[in-house]
Amino acid sequence: MAEPPPSPDDSDFPARIAPGCRDLGELDAQVARCRACPRLVAWREEVARTKRAAFQDWEYWGRPVPGFGPPDAALAVVGLAPAAHGGNRTGRMFTGDASGDILFAALHAVGLASRPDSTRRGDGLKLRGVRVTAPVHCAPPQNKPTPAERDACRPWLASELELLSPTLRAVVVLGAFGWQAVLPVLSEAGWQLPRPRPVFAHGAQVTLPGREERPELHLLGCYHPSQRNTFTGRLTLPMLIDVLRHAAEISGLDQ
Repeated sequence: MAEPPPSPDDSDFPARIAPGCRDLGELDAQVARCRACPRLVAWREEVARTKRAAFQDWEYWGRPVPGFGPPDAALAVVGLAPAAHGGNRTGRMFTGDASGDILFAALHAVGLASRPDSTRRGDGLKLRGVRVTAPVHCAPPQNKPTPAERDACRPWLASELELLSPTLRAVVVLGAFGWQAVLPVLSEAGWQLPRPRPVFAHGAQVTLPGREERPELHLLGCYHPSQRNTFTGRLTLPMLIDVLRHAAEISGLDQ
């Protein structure tokens, strides 16, 4: 029997559906249907209706934004959530906003993106060996998801990393919010975390030992490329390039 369409406040939808997804294509399609968090559903759809003046000619995506990148990625980059007028408009992670401008410029500099900018789906951008995703797939008000919204969305990230696990060798986490979201996902997926649990910092690196079918996994911390961080110089393009270059090396993507 086909799965019924999710209701406006189907809080169990991610936990019920994500574990059964057989590949990333199926997962991405189910992510885009999710309506688990009423506050996020209302916000993303309101933004899509009212739009920003500069984008009045756009038909906003206005739905959860799936991850982006090949299914055999050796490196995952985990952000925070789509931007209201970025991913929520374009339908692709980090696409069409200032954070994406610096992220894709850095990925291109390291040889992991086919072009240095990301403006819209269908713009020709391709990622090599890297998958870009987030612990929350809907644009949140003030870019601040609640802990409950993060936890409701967690099964999507857990299934995404599980599906990537045969080839995944490193995860770059952009910001403390993503770090706090990723750690329990990795623990529940079978990677052994050190105790006490590692604290987020720019440049932090933790190696999680492999077990049974799980290969060794490297977890790296990096400041989020938000405008607040880039305008103040807390994060610069060379700093981001350094982290991604190191991640590419330990993932075997520097060849």
